[in-house]
Amino acid sequence: MGNDEPPSPSVSHRSSSGADAVAERTRAAVQRRLEALVRKNRVTIAVVFPVVGAISLLASAEGLLPPPLAYDPLLLLFGTVVMRSPLVVALLPAIDRRALATLAVLTAYTYAIEFVGVRTGWPYGPFEYGIELGPMLGGEVPLALPLFFVPLVLNAYLLSLLVLGDRAERALPRLLGAITAVLAVDLILDPGAVVIGFWSYAPPGGYYGVPLSNYRGWLLSGTIAVVLVEFAFDRAAVRERVRTCEFALDDLVSFVLLWGTINVLYGQWLAAGVAGLFCLALLRTDRYDLAMIETALSRNRRER
Repeated sequence: MGNDEPPSPSVSHRSSSGADAVAERTRAAVQRRLEALVRKNRVTIAVVFPVVGAISLLASAEGLLPPPLAYDPLLLLFGTVVMRSPLVVALLPAIDRRALATLAVLTAYTYAIEFVGVRTGWPYGPFEYGIELGPMLGGEVPLALPLFFVPLVLNAYLLSLLVLGDRAERALPRLLGAITAVLAVDLILDPGAVVIGFWSYAPPGGYYGVPLSNYRGWLLSGTIAVVLVEFAFDRAAVRERVRTCEFALDDLVSFVLLWGTINVLYGQWLAAGVAGLFCLALLRTDRYDLAMIETALSRNRRER
């Protein structure tokens, strides 16, 4: 039948190209709106949320909040999602099929090594969760575990790209810098998490209750995670993105404020000192200073 003939290849190609163009414009429009939302609320996301989070976690650990509010898993997850949002929005333009596939592998790896760690004590040392950080898979591992771990690796990688400058063009300094930053992140995180009861080690270790075996485990898991991140993204595109997107490292700012504050409040000065080193590294990126805060606050007042 004459009317049943398939469209010519040229017509199909034009239709496909038109659909791709519409999809690209839609993606760009969504990206602009998300970036505008993050810029409007930078101080709230990167400063207010972690400070309020530190106070609420301290109050929970000290028994100052009633049971319905103490360590509330929904509040924990909501606060974490909000603080992660600048990182996610910053990296969205750099995410393609390869990145999605590799991040899926990293997510599966994150679950797998945590299950092994909880059940066998390898590679971190025997530990157990003290509270439920949201829904728990099998009653053992937080469902939101990748939300907690993967952004820490991404932050470490992005910080290394900026701080190392031209040296980041070489694979060895770039990877060593990112792996070192991942280990330094846990020098802040684990002591803070132990002291407020997120998890505990048996027997307790010498570094504020954290054993040396935990850092051997983080060296293994952090190295594999950094290598996967290296493979996931076009390095030049990510470096340009983090260089031009002023809020790309705001999630790291939130992390340092939250866990650095907890370590200070409990007198864990070595861990707090590592948080201070991250502050110095962030200052070296030439995007965090008093003028930035004043600009963000004034923009927020204007847009209200």
